[in-house]
Amino acid sequence: MKMCFVLLTLACGAPGLAAAQAQGQGLPTSQPSLITIIREQVKVGRTADHARIESGWPALYGRVNSPDYYLAMTSMTGTPEAWYIIPSASHTAYAEAMRRDAGQQAELDRLARADADVLDGTRTVQATARPDLSMGAYPDLSKQRFWEISIARVRPGHEQEFDAAAKAYGAAAQRAAPSAQFRVYQVIAGMLTPTYIIFSSVPNYGEFDQMMADGMKVMQGANATEMAALDKFFKDATLSWETNRFRLDPKQSYVSREVRASDPAFWGAMPAAKPATAPARQP
Repeated sequence: MKMCFVLLTLACGAPGLAAAQAQGQGLPTSQPSLITIIREQVKVGRTADHARIESGWPALYGRVNSPDYYLAMTSMTGTPEAWYIIPSASHTAYAEAMRRDAGQQAELDRLARADADVLDGTRTVQATARPDLSMGAYPDLSKQRFWEISIARVRPGHEQEFDAAAKAYGAAAQRAAPSAQFRVYQVIAGMLTPTYIIFSSVPNYGEFDQMMADGMKVMQGANATEMAALDKFFKDATLSWETNRFRLDPKQSYVSREVRASDPAFWGAMPAAKPATAPARQP
């Protein structure tokens, strides 16, 4: 059980949620209520081709000055994947973004045809925020570079055990590693449910060492009541738990000019607009 829950601790330490939205300078300052995740499974050896195709999306969004920002990341562990994470304040706000993209259907169709050559599959997932299970202050997303994402599948009817385990872990973390930060989301569509997704991020890859050390301290400092909640979850409620690491891709992300200007060496300039035939991403 302890080895399994150490995976959750990797979603702690440095902050964050992998998302961006039109708020302030184009990035959220608090946990978005709804996220849409577009997961694309890239064929082996075609990641460079895929990145080239995807770069047309932020170029087009920049050309039309879209307010619908998103972050893109590519997998460093597990199977080759690219994740595009789009935040929304609500389903109503998401519908407004869809309407803004309605005029880009021809480009979206061309994107689908181009992607068909380099993808093994794609999946769109929507999930709602669980701030009651999350921990820590919200980060400056413009400075996050690496992400760790855990996906927990729970036995149907055992959601309460997940909630209890997450709260028990959070209570232990407040004592042993008070700087730990993570964001929990509950899947509502696009995957088998109940499923939970835990996000974290670090500015530097080496900070994963501290995250792992903090996780061990949390488990060692958990009291009997907290350990009982964790044991019950993993014995009775867990179907699977998978953790993978991702690298933020600035060229595939669409963020505001202000964010790009905050670190031009990393973000670069706003991508040059391509011809009107270039595809646009629809959240």
